[in-house]
Parts: sequence; C-alpha cells; structure tokens
Amino acid sequence: MTNENSLDGVDAIIAQWQTEKPHLDLSAMAIIGRLKRCAALMQPRLDRVFDEFGLSFWEFDVLATLLRSGAPYCLAPTELFSTLMITSGTMTHRMTQLEKKGLIERVANQQDARSKLVKLSQQGLDIVNQAVEEHVQNELKILSPLTQEQQKQLNDALNTLLVLLEQPE
Repeated sequence: MTNENSLDGVDAIIAQWQTEKPHLDLSAMAIIGRLKRCAALMQPRLDRVFDEFGLSFWEFDVLATLLRSGAPYCLAPTELFSTLMITSGTMTHRMTQLEKKGLIERVANQQDARSKLVKLSQQGLDIVNQAVEEHVQNELKILSPLTQEQQKQLNDALNTLLVLLEQPE
C-alpha cells in the first residue's frame, strides 16, 4: 500500500479501475504498472549518458556485452543475440550499423570457418570503457534517493520475480 503523501500516476489508474470494476484484485496491476512506468521514465535518464558518447541504448548494450565477455572482447553472433534477447535479423542489422560506425569488426572464427565473430574495435573499446563508467555513476545517482535497505529490498524482490519469469511457462 502506498503512503497517502506519495501518490503516483499508477494510483490514479487503479482508482479508476476500482470505480469501474470494484470486484477485481488490482494489486498485480499496480505492481506491473509501476514497473512499466519506472522503466519508461528511467530510459531517458539512461539515454542522456549514452548520448554523450554518440551511442543509442542498443549500441551501448551490444558494446557492453562484448566488453563484459572479457578480452579479446569477441563473441559469436549467436552468443551475442541470445544474450541480448533479440532476433538474428535484428542482430545482423545492428552489427552492420556498429561496423559502419567503426565500433566493431567481424573477424574470422578459428573454430568455424563458415562464420565470423563480432569483436570490439579499438574505437569501440575506448568508447564503451568510458561510457560504462559514466553509466554506472548515472545508475547510482538515479537510485540514490532510496536508502541502502530499500535498494536491497527492491533488488531482492525483482530478483525473485525475474527468476520466476525466466522459467518456461
């Protein structure tokens, strides 16, 4: 239950539904609505940092995935698109765009001559190394109004939900 002094946009929606459908249990709608609104409101705050580096969110996501894979910052396209939860067609388009910008290169795959690996270029490595530092600071700033305990509780609850959602239906 929310505090009377901290009503948000979802409260108004729930109040309307309570008027129209008073018999419905709207507790799940309230939580999911808040998750969706938080994500939508947070994205522009995250994008501001990516914009500083001339990156879109998806470009940062691809470059960061390659960076966190460790040196030599190189993955097979199938590993990359499954990690990013996108289709192979979307991945192909994104790789073409990133290659045109000089942020990645496609290199020979020693284990499979029929395919190429996706690798951070030096320019891509330089940019993502800087961007990830700013991104992490931005995330800390976004969450700073929450106490450490609130952040832990939120993280634990979201972890539990995500584990459930990642299971096959």
